[in-house]
Amino acid sequence: MRGFAMKKIGVTGWVEKDVEKCGPLDAICRPLAVAPCTSDIHTVYEGAVGERTDMILGHEAVGEVVEVGSLVKDFKPGDRVIVPAITPDWGSLEAQRGFAMHSGGALGGWKFSNFKDGVFAELFHVNEADANLALLPDGIDPAEATMVCDMIPTGFHGVELAEVTYGEDVLVIGIGPVGLMSVKGAALRGAGRILAVGTRPNCVALAKEYGATDIISYKDGAIDEQVRDLTNGKGVDKVIIAGGDVNTFAEAIRSVKPGGIISNVNYLGSGDYVKIPRAEWGVGMGHIRIVGGLMPAGRMRTERLANLMVNGRLDVSGMLTHKLEGLDSIPEGVQLMKDKPADLIKPVVTISY
Repeated sequence: MRGFAMKKIGVTGWVEKDVEKCGPLDAICRPLAVAPCTSDIHTVYEGAVGERTDMILGHEAVGEVVEVGSLVKDFKPGDRVIVPAITPDWGSLEAQRGFAMHSGGALGGWKFSNFKDGVFAELFHVNEADANLALLPDGIDPAEATMVCDMIPTGFHGVELAEVTYGEDVLVIGIGPVGLMSVKGAALRGAGRILAVGTRPNCVALAKEYGATDIISYKDGAIDEQVRDLTNGKGVDKVIIAGGDVNTFAEAIRSVKPGGIISNVNYLGSGDYVKIPRAEWGVGMGHIRIVGGLMPAGRMRTERLANLMVNGRLDVSGMLTHKLEGLDSIPEGVQLMKDKPADLIKPVVTISY
């Protein structure tokens, strides 16, 4: 089979590989729609997870099952499925502790385009199909359903980690696709005021549509100073970091109230240390929690997120700003994520057969 791969740090290209063997619990799928991600860019061009050689990229796909293992009960060839970006080993001790995304070790559930060939290929392998696939509901466009693979669950997980609840003031730093989903998730969770940090006009417009009440431009000064001005010096109850870098945490600390929570779902692709300002952290005793997590996965969660789309509670169509066609368009989609033109939110590639 053919796949679009990271040949080494800073270099991508097409490779030919054998299809991975389908184990008794597994499935082989072909892509119907795939979405390049900023994580692919961190992996290739920043070497964020280290050197990789001829590793096929991509971890966001809606596909069609072409083969299932002998012990797979709930899927069959021809089924159209949503494939989560994270595909844990559900029998692991980590899964039994409630952290399936770390099965086998830190980030171990993130297999695609980390240490296993990803979905930017003619065929791809999915472990533990009954636990890691979800049927694509009727009426959902496969291109839009790719947002259920990573963008929606990651953004919503930021909201869950922040424990957002009714009437709270919430700051979302970064309103790319993950941050936009954090805005929407915070609104669904009942946040009273949502301050969103970003500058791209289409992202700002969509953030407002999803429930942002205030827009902060980092170009207008320090984020925390603007937050304090908008909240009469009080700060916010919760902060969700969905963009920025290792220095963003300092602004988050300065923006949150004592007893607040800072939740990070941003992939920190570079930098050796996260710096926490001592005094603003209450000299270590401000009851300000800092948490960060890889998105949960699994069939049940994926089905529930898709259910929001089925029932009209979540419309992601505005996020798909660049629609490409055919497997050969994948390099163009990856380049779009690398270049980030001003009108980009998310590219998607559909494949017809």
